[in-house]
Amino acid sequence: MALKYTDLIRIFDSLFAASEQTTLVCGEQEPFYQPSKNPLELHKITFAHGYFASALHEIAHWCIAGTKRRLLPDYGYWYQPEGRSSEQQQEFTKVEVKPQALEWIFSTAAGSPFHFSADNLADGGIITGSEWVDFQQKVAAQARRYISSGLPPRALRFTRALSQFYRTGDRWRSLELFTVASELERCSTQNQQVEPLAAEN
Repeated sequence: MALKYTDLIRIFDSLFAASEQTTLVCGEQEPFYQPSKNPLELHKITFAHGYFASALHEIAHWCIAGTKRRLLPDYGYWYQPEGRSSEQQQEFTKVEVKPQALEWIFSTAAGSPFHFSADNLADGGIITGSEWVDFQQKVAAQARRYISSGLPPRALRFTRALSQFYRTGDRWRSLELFTVASELERCSTQNQQVEPLAAEN
């Protein structure tokens, strides 16, 4: 089945527009959550440029945010896309573990590929190498905890709706899908793939 962001909007709004007064919106700028200032209007979760993964990620943030945070623009969190200090980057990783864990579960329920959100964590960013692998492992561990101990209520409703719509069944409950190889395991695999040098005569 083709992955269309318009389907995500329909699924999300059918679940939460009435019960949570919240709608999912495709935007042309950076993702943003805007609480309504008018009781007659809906809160808006805006995701970027029609990207399927962006929609799932922003929904994940919303599913984690508590009642008070959902009354604040962007849940009261800061976001600095570039030029973060090491301390700011560490704080960013802490905030991102749970949303990316839920996004991974949502992606699995939708039959969609999941990619860790590198931002400036890797590829020349402040955190690289083993620290980047460590971040991925924390996301994977959190996803397994959610599956074993229970998803947040709104996240569970959304996951079930995704699995029903995309006909993926209980695949999202498979713990073995949410694993990341350690840096040592990756190095071992890479070394095994290197062809041995020919012996000298």
